[in-house]
Amino acid sequence: MKVFLIGFMGSGKTHWGRRLGDKLQIPFYDLDTVITAKENRSVSDIFAEKGEEYFRYLEKDTLEEVVEEQENFILSCGGGTPCFFNNIEFMKKSGKVVWLNTSTDMLRQRLLKERTSRPLIREITDDELQQYILRKLRERRMYYQQADVTVSEENTTLEELIRLLLQSEEEPDRLKEEL
Repeated sequence: MKVFLIGFMGSGKTHWGRRLGDKLQIPFYDLDTVITAKENRSVSDIFAEKGEEYFRYLEKDTLEEVVEEQENFILSCGGGTPCFFNNIEFMKKSGKVVWLNTSTDMLRQRLLKERTSRPLIREITDDELQQYILRKLRERRMYYQQADVTVSEENTTLEELIRLLLQSEEEPDRLKEEL
């Protein structure tokens, strides 16, 4: 089973990915963490030194490597991952894509606390953050909406996430045992 968690930065992909991986006994990977290990520098440093275009190519290549090298996984993707190249189509062909659809108010609350570790919003003021989130969500929604499963992140439970995966999974017997 290959599960890709997508959604805006701060939507809970890493949180839910770890929990799903633990519950289903499937390896969990965070795409940014894999990239950081591969490059031996932080995502912020990659953006600062090489720019976003370089990062997006690196992200695409790393995504494809994880899919090729791992038989089963839960993968937390960066907020922009599905929006570049053919990444969303590639993920859909390779496994199940889950969109964690989180409210803009919740995203803003979370991102205000995490701004220094997020290169795309580091220089944005508190007042500008809400508008940035709204604008980026409008741009990315058409990619996010292509997910196989959409979850309202604030109202979900681990059991609900597994149930939704069951509905879209070709091998439900293994998952049913986990419930």
